[in-house]
Order: sequence, then structure tokens, then C-alpha cells
Amino acid sequence: MATNRIDRARRWTWAAAVAALLAWLLPSPAMATTELDSIVAIVNDDVIVASELRNEVDMVLPQMRERGTPVPPRDTLREQVLDRLILQRLQLQRAAEVGIEADDAILRQALTSIAARNGLTLGELRQTLEASGVAFEQFREDTRQQLITSRLQTQEVINNIQVTEQEVDRFLEKEASRLIERTAVRLQHILVATPESASDEEVEVARRRAASLVAKLRGGADFARVAAADSDGRQALEGGDLGWFDMGAVPSLVSELAFTMNKGEISDPLRSPSGFHIIRLADIRGAGPTVVTQTHARHILIRTNELVAAEDAQRRLDQLRMRILGGEDFAVLAQAHSDDTGSALQGGDLGWLAPGDTVPEFEGEMAKLAPQGVSRPFQTPFGWHIVQVIERRDQDTTDEVMRNKARQAIRERKANEEIDLWLRRLRAEAYIEVRLDEAEF
Repeated sequence: MATNRIDRARRWTWAAAVAALLAWLLPSPAMATTELDSIVAIVNDDVIVASELRNEVDMVLPQMRERGTPVPPRDTLREQVLDRLILQRLQLQRAAEVGIEADDAILRQALTSIAARNGLTLGELRQTLEASGVAFEQFREDTRQQLITSRLQTQEVINNIQVTEQEVDRFLEKEASRLIERTAVRLQHILVATPESASDEEVEVARRRAASLVAKLRGGADFARVAAADSDGRQALEGGDLGWFDMGAVPSLVSELAFTMNKGEISDPLRSPSGFHIIRLADIRGAGPTVVTQTHARHILIRTNELVAAEDAQRRLDQLRMRILGGEDFAVLAQAHSDDTGSALQGGDLGWLAPGDTVPEFEGEMAKLAPQGVSRPFQTPFGWHIVQVIERRDQDTTDEVMRNKARQAIRERKANEEIDLWLRRLRAEAYIEVRLDEAEF
């Protein structure tokens, strides 16, 4: 513990020295020139400058307008965007420390997927963004950073989450019937934050502010507008929209309310260590079918690395596909060539797969195939694949599906809570100095 404090002190001393040097090198506001950029925040031994903040605000504004989210006052918007940039910078610094990156091939695949979900080609996506005033290169870099932070959160938090069969049993015993009646809810959220070691007076001030906001909302104020202007939460710029949650994945703070609140209802302020939360139940979905279409499939995987480039993996799989189409046995080739050692021993057999069992890229390619069809090579985060569909069936998997849903719901619930705690730890361990008041805009 003492060593950690010494390391942190050294880190802060170094960051302060960097800040002092930068302050000495930069001219005073009265002498500012267009050649130098104002610093709006220092994050460890890195800085965020005014042009970055302006660019990010310019990126956020069209997205807010497209979603119909009311835009808060400019000063509030800058503060919200800067807070997001600081958290992003901390995560990117951590990703660099542990060697996580997103190469151009993965980035292009992600951009192509974004375009396809919007019914566009990649070129059309670029034209649409630029017509909306969003620079494509900035959007591209933001997407790369989102991929990196998502991988970081998976490695540092999500992969460490364990769900036991006993947890699944307890979950189903308590909530299975409710899950069937109400399968998903869409939530909106406002946070009135309190410091980590808040005094009674600070807590009371926050409580009164939260109660005032609830009264305002129940009086007819637009929730998205109030959230964008007054929430301290990470989704403030999205109008407090947390999106859809399966019932078991609803954050534990509001898990009971999610079953009882009516559509459009506003909760009383809910206390947690981070502050007071106000929840609106924006929408509800009912129960879905229990019969699912399962696919029996097998695949061959070639991983890329320092010795195997993407082009090499694709070429090898093209050759293997031609051999399979020419009559050679898929299972024999999978045993000899697949880098997925677990399935290779079974001739590449993945067993029966239900929707959601594989990553979207794999599931999408598999869905295109008729039984006995063999795909062309395609890429996922795990590498390059070819897949063959052996057969399909409609299966009543109520028990299996319920257990899988419960397992996923518990994992998502834990992930939401653990990621928030992890982000708070990253921030608490960092040297951060905000200079919005001094910056030139």
C-alpha cells in the first residue's frame, strides 16, 4: 500500500512538472497565437487541448440532433464532453500499457458493419457523415478508439466475471416468471453525483437537487432535455438514454422498479455510493417465442499474427475451400489446418448453435448458407474463418434458453457495475487537472 502511494506521488509529481513546463512554454492568453493550442485538461503525462474538445463537441452535436436529444447550454456541453474525453484518454493510456490496439483490417470491418446497419456502403457512409458536418477521418479515429476501449474493458473487467450455476438457479427461482411477462425495458437516467467521501451537508445538497429535478420532471419537463443539461451521468449527452435491458440485466439499483414501474413513470431519487439516481421507464417489451432455429456448423480458423498476415490467412482458406468443394473431407482438413484447437479435434464441429451463441460476424455469414454450403473466407475478432452449415432445426429450448438468458443477464448486470467501479478507480489513480476556465475557445 505504501509503495502504491509512493508510485502515485511520483506519477503526480511528474505530471505536475510536465504541466509546469507546458505552462511556461505556452504564452499567456493575451499573447496567444494560432500556432499554439490551449490546454483544457492534463491527464497523467498527456494533455487534452481546446481543438480536440472543439472537434469532439462538433462530432457530438449532429449525433444529439439526429437522436432528437435537446442540446444543453454550450458551457455544460463542453464540460460533459471533456469528462468523456478524460475517461477515454485514461482508457487509451491503459490500453497502450497492456498492448491492446485495433488494426486497420478490424477497423475497416467495424466501419463496414456500421454502414451496413444503416443500409449504406462505406463510401455512402462517408458522404453522409461529411454532409452532416462530421469529418470522416475523425469518425474513423473515434471508432478505432471505441474498439480499443471495448477490448480493454473486456480484458480487464468482463473476462474476469464469473457466473456460477447456483447464481443462475437463484436468479431463475426469483425472477424467471417475471422475465417471461416483461422481457426488456428501456431506461433513462439522471445522476446527481456526490464526492466519494461526501460530507452529510454535501449529501443533503445533492438529495435536495435530485428531489427538485424529480418534481420538475413530474411537472412535465422533458426528461432528455433535463438529463442533457443537469445529469452527471456518462449518458447525459444521449439524453440519459441507457438503452434496452433484458430484465435480468437491469442494474441492481433499479431491478425491482423495472418490474413495477409503468411506462413513462419517473422514480423517486435512489441513493448509491456515486450519488442520487433518477430513473424513467421509457418503454417495455413483452415475452418472445421459446422456439429457436439452431444451426449445426463446423469451421476452420486461421489466426493472424506477426508471421501470418490477413492476406495469407485469406489465401490459405480460399485454397482449403476449393479443396472442400472439390470433394475433400471438411473434417480432415479442419483437423490438419484449423487454429481452433478445441473444435479441430472434432473436425471443426461447433455443435448446435442458437442465435447469439457466436459473434455477429460469424452468425451473419452462417445465416447466408444453405445446409452443406461452405462460406468464403471472412474475418472476426478471432481471425479468419470458413464455415459450413451441416443442418438446421427448430428447437423448443425453453429450459436451456432460460438458463442461458439468466447467465448472460447476470454477467451483464455484473459488467455494468464493475465497469463503473473500474472507471472510477482509473480516475482516482490518475493525475487530472481541468483548465476549462483558462482555455481559449
